Amino acid sequence: MEEKIFIVEDDSAIFNSLKEHLEQWSFQVAGPENFQDIMTPFTQFNPQLVIMDIQLPAYDGFHWCREIRALSNVPIIFLSSRDHPMDIVMAMNMGGDDYIQKPFHTDVLLAKIQATLRRAYAYAELDEPMDELKWNGTTIDLKRCVIKGRNQEIELTKNEFFILSILVESKDEIVSRDDLIRKLWDDERFVNDNTLTVNVTRLRQKLSDLGLEEAIVTKKGMGYMAVTVQENT
Repeated sequence: MEEKIFIVEDDSAIFNSLKEHLEQWSFQVAGPENFQDIMTPFTQFNPQLVIMDIQLPAYDGFHWCREIRALSNVPIIFLSSRDHPMDIVMAMNMGGDDYIQKPFHTDVLLAKIQATLRRAYAYAELDEPMDELKWNGTTIDLKRCVIKGRNQEIELTKNEFFILSILVESKDEIVSRDDLIRKLWDDERFVNDNTLTVNVTRLRQKLSDLGLEEAIVTKKGMGYMAVTVQENT
């Protein structure tokens, strides 16, 4: 099956170049014609991945990322000519999965796309996929990227989901930052170390709604560990 990529890029030269390059790798590619309405073509196309420019007409890429995240956990890779660290932090906090600065080499973008798709949909490719993990009185739904507990359901981004899954599968054991980066992004040369910190912080904030703010422990100089939390009675 050809995987579908939705490109939100108002520079027609960049869009057409990316479209041509990605189609050579058997991806289906589409993008919006009207940048005041991204959501209609997005939902109609139903892509497996979104490439999102930040500087766009009408509303910026951060706005459209929030709109997409309101209804989908599809992986989002941001493109931008900006190089300020806060733009990268904001992109990840908004639910982005990766950030590439312009100008970029198309082969680097392709490598990031392939790595993102592998980690985002890896569980769907297992011969006998697990449906869920149990942890600290919660259920981690491996098919829907949500964690359920206390009569509520919290959606996780793809990165948050993989970080939590990796830590819980190694429960009460330290997982090094390097191991997490290698498992998440396949090739750590493409990763800003701050990206992992931002994702762990964001994950902890979501877990706090379930009373699990202390369930992911930082082991200074070593990594992170998912621990068993004793409930107060």
